[in-house]
This record gives sequence, C-alpha cells and structure tokens, in this order.
Amino acid sequence: MLIRKDQDLNEIQTTVFDIIVGIEEQEKQAQQKLASQKSLAVRRAIEERKQRKELEYQINDELWFDDI
Repeated sequence: MLIRKDQDLNEIQTTVFDIIVGIEEQEKQAQQKLASQKSLAVRRAIEERKQRKELEYQINDELWFDDI
C-alpha cells in the first residue's frame, strides 16, 4: 500500500495501515527468529563434530600408549 507523504489519512486508514505494518513486522521477526535457530543448530552440529573427532583422536588405539 503506497501512500504519498502529502496525503492525509483518516482514522480508519491510519488504523489499517498500522495493522498492516504490524503484521509485516511480526513476519519479519518470525523469519529472523527462524534464521537464528537454524544458525544455532548448525553451529552446535559443527562443535559436536569437532568434539567427536577430538575424542576419536584421543581414544585411537595407536596413540593410547604414547603418554606412558
């Protein structure tokens, strides 16, 4: 809904405009929240993989007696 700056709005138009803007803002926030959740899940998966590889390295039979 495009509104010229010099156009006067009545109370109903203003209310409808505010509702539309509010809905768009809620959708934007929901998309940002979903993107943040996905990013966090990926970050956790990467860290978990790094930890698993490190544990595998430390438990490796060939290296087990190197510290003795």
